[in-house]
Amino acid sequence: MIEYEESPGATVRCVEWDVAGRRVAAHATPYPGEAAAAFRFDPLERRLVARRASGRVAVGPPAAAEWSRAFSRCPPGPAAVGPGSSVEEIRGAYAAAAEGAAASGRGVYLLDPEPAGLPARGSRGFVAVCVWAPLGEGDMSRRLSSALAAGIPAGALLPVLPGWTDEPDFLDGWFARAAALGAQFVAAVPSAGGGQERRILVEARGELDPSSADAFFERVHHGDWEGAVRAGLRRFRDEARRRRIPVMPPRPIGPGEPPANSAAAARLEERAIELEGDEHRSAMLHAAIRWIDESGRDLAPVVREGNFGKVFPFGALAAEAEAAFHEERAG
Repeated sequence: MIEYEESPGATVRCVEWDVAGRRVAAHATPYPGEAAAAFRFDPLERRLVARRASGRVAVGPPAAAEWSRAFSRCPPGPAAVGPGSSVEEIRGAYAAAAEGAAASGRGVYLLDPEPAGLPARGSRGFVAVCVWAPLGEGDMSRRLSSALAAGIPAGALLPVLPGWTDEPDFLDGWFARAAALGAQFVAAVPSAGGGQERRILVEARGELDPSSADAFFERVHHGDWEGAVRAGLRRFRDEARRRRIPVMPPRPIGPGEPPANSAAAARLEERAIELEGDEHRSAMLHAAIRWIDESGRDLAPVVREGNFGKVFPFGALAAEAEAAFHEERAG
């Protein structure tokens, strides 16, 4: 039995994450707790989470103003809200958190939104990210279809689990389902490979397919995890490009965010993924993205006046960052 109890306030963490390569400056959890059926994959912490069939789940406030105040304490930048809950239609915490994030001026990534938690109408300020989980294909399909029907850009996210989600037959089926649902993007994220994370992976695979449990155990605990994850990411992206589906979610543009800043930051995020093998340069690009998000002004006029290099603090990246603004204008 799952018990729902009111939370004393809005749960917002002011911690920098990324969701499939896109920067997230704050994360709201409308329903803290892991009491629900089966498993879920957390795309921010990049791990499979084992849920209890019974327990207590806190319920955040149904008032957008409370969430907006909580978000106001965090640094500027996009927010993530989620995951959703089956009680959203009654409780309304997810919708309130999403509205509160937007009211604070942020673009919002909606993680696993239930249909009842979607904003009233679609806008550039929201992007829905629907995450695969073992035994949860139906939930992903329902959430993705509902978001698209509401006019919200939406796509599917797949964790790279060596020996499971990186297999050619699995990928063929997953991509076919995503395309049939109309996914506007697909994304892959590596799964954390710590001991506890691998134990939960083996448990989930054993529940889904007991006959493969022993072979999967050997692959997970005795294989080259990091090498297999890198190969899985390459395989996923190659397949997405072959099918001509974008491999990153679009960056939502918040109502308080200069559109040119957002578009330039998005281009630098994409560049960081292209150069992720170069850890130093990728880290510098992420620092530049953070600086653009936190600049507090529309940088497009600064670029037009030729003064961007005078205010941009990362000299080695000045030309590349300025080019991102010019690409936005050309687009």
